[in-house]
Amino acid sequence: MTGTNAGFDVRQWFERRTFHAEDFSVADLAQRKADQGVRVSVVLPSFNEGATITGMIHAVRTLEHVLVDEIIVVDGDSTDDTARLAQAAGATVYRDADLAPDLGPTLGKGDALWRSLAVATGDVIAFVDTDIRNPDPHFVWGLLGPLLVEPEVQLVKAFYERPVQMGEVLHSSGGGRVTELTARPLFNLFWPELTGLVQPLSGEYAGRRGLLEAIPFFTGYGVEIGMLIDTLALAGIDAIAQVDLSERVHRNQDVAALSRMSFGIMQVAMKRLADRDHMPDALAELAEHYVQFDRDDEDRAVPVSRHVPIVERPPFRTI
Repeated sequence: MTGTNAGFDVRQWFERRTFHAEDFSVADLAQRKADQGVRVSVVLPSFNEGATITGMIHAVRTLEHVLVDEIIVVDGDSTDDTARLAQAAGATVYRDADLAPDLGPTLGKGDALWRSLAVATGDVIAFVDTDIRNPDPHFVWGLLGPLLVEPEVQLVKAFYERPVQMGEVLHSSGGGRVTELTARPLFNLFWPELTGLVQPLSGEYAGRRGLLEAIPFFTGYGVEIGMLIDTLALAGIDAIAQVDLSERVHRNQDVAALSRMSFGIMQVAMKRLADRDHMPDALAELAEHYVQFDRDDEDRAVPVSRHVPIVERPPFRTI
């Protein structure tokens, strides 16, 4: 990585705040954790992940009583046996809507993560997706490494190779399409300090409780980009680090779903631009309905409007 972006030296941040999971040993991190007296929670959001949830929990449990103090599954009313399997594997399972029942139904993954702060007791909290087909303990200890080694770091994002399943063939790369087509252009245009992040939308990240309770959480697809923008504004770019976790194999979504995800990310970006640049009139009324096209029974294109709400939960410490 070379050069600068709008006066910001991306290369210097990248070299200072980029790690690999292999840079850390579990024994050393366990000693640092003990010396610092911190408690670690791992939160696993789930919805119909019966095929992969057990393997993910077993991988995390290899670190139990060493680096991990509690394993929490926040389940979004799975219609398969995800919740039962998670409990059988040794995790503490919560139904996401039960964590803040006065708010009504949970409004997506970001909402579930925000609600999990009510039950996670750790000083450091790691969020790890549960659709991972190649679970391994390094998905957790890699995220914890920068937080236990670098006192200034408050938020750690994962990156990795993301193979794409096309038919029966697993191609070695091609994941991260929303990052490349939506998030990265936005960062290069408006938040150059964040351009050094390899995969800003990754579903694996860890943070200090003080930070996570001090920033808002968007409820939908924009939770990750909102978290990065708000951390940058609150604590500066050196509070953010990233760690290479090698490879993540997971379920890939189709282009229509990725398009809706991009829309949710754009909603958050536009809202934060309005807040930052004091443009409430220009961007106050963000669209919440997204028009796409399906084919009807006669194979004709028909417009379909889908509701993609943008809801921002306040900093948890304020409630």
